[in-house]
Amino acid sequence: MNVNFNGYGENTVTFETDGSVNTAGVPVKMTDDGKVTVCASGDVFCGVCLSVRDGYAVVQLSGYVTMPAKTKIAAGYKKIAAGGNSAVAVSAGGREYLVLNSTADSVGFIL
Repeated sequence: MNVNFNGYGENTVTFETDGSVNTAGVPVKMTDDGKVTVCASGDVFCGVCLSVRDGYAVVQLSGYVTMPAKTKIAAGYKKIAAGGNSAVAVSAGGREYLVLNSTADSVGFIL
């Protein structure tokens, strides 16, 4: 690809973790007031963890992200949810996102 979408509309928030968020790059969801947890397969996620330290996670809530994908996801608006093992997948119960690019094992989309 000859263009780069990194930085587009990025917004982040710092949340407390429930102890399950130990690494960056995982989809997360809200569990309680101001707290996030790692998503299980099929969960709708609120954002992607960018970094974790001392029980706090910086979560990207909007903008362009690249995530591992279970399979190639076609470009355009697709319903996506957590796919397990830090990946995402197309899911009828997912949230609709704009997919900009995809390979067999990764997908770039706008949160």
